[in-house]
Amino acid sequence: MIHLVLGGARSGKSRYGESLAEPFALQGHRCVYIATATALDDEMEQRILRHKQDRDDSNIDWELIETPLAVAHTLVKYDSPNTLLFVDCLTLYLTNHLVASEETHRDGVDDLWQQQKQALLACLPTLEAQVILVSNEVGSGIVPLGELSRRFADEAGWLNQDVAKIADKVTLVVAGLPVELKR
Repeated sequence: MIHLVLGGARSGKSRYGESLAEPFALQGHRCVYIATATALDDEMEQRILRHKQDRDDSNIDWELIETPLAVAHTLVKYDSPNTLLFVDCLTLYLTNHLVASEETHRDGVDDLWQQQKQALLACLPTLEAQVILVSNEVGSGIVPLGELSRRFADEAGWLNQDVAKIADKVTLVVAGLPVELKR
C-alpha cells in the first residue's frame, strides 16, 4: 500500500500521516521515519525539533533515518514485509536537490534530480513495505516570482502528480481535516 498525504504548510499533513502509522505499529510493524529536512537556518532547526518532539510523544517507536537526497535508495534499503516506511516530506527532498543545484552550479545537477525522481517512481511499486509519503500541495497559490520559486512549484506539482498516479490512496489535508482524493 502506498498512501500519499498532501497539504499546505501547517495543514496537519504530517500529524495525519503519522496517525495512519499507528495501526501498523500496534500490529508490530517496524516503523521507519525517513526525514528529508535539513536545518539550513534557525527557524528550520526549530521545525525539525518540533517534529522530533511529536515523534517522541507518539505511541510509535520510530526508527529515524535522515535522507536529504537519496530517498529511493533509502526506501529500498529499509524495505521488508511488516515494515512501514514513512517519508516526510517529498517537497523538502525536492528543495534539497534544487538548493544543491543552485549552490554547485554544476552541469548535470538537474539531471541528478530527474534521475532521483525516476528512481523513486520506479521503486515505489516494487516495495513490500507499507509506504506513507507526505508532500506539500503548492499548486493552489499564485505563480511565484523568481525562476527558482517557479521551478520549485512546477517540479513539486509534477512530482505529486506522478506519485499520485502510483499511490493506492491519496489524501489532501486542509485545516487538519483529511479529504480522500483516491481510494
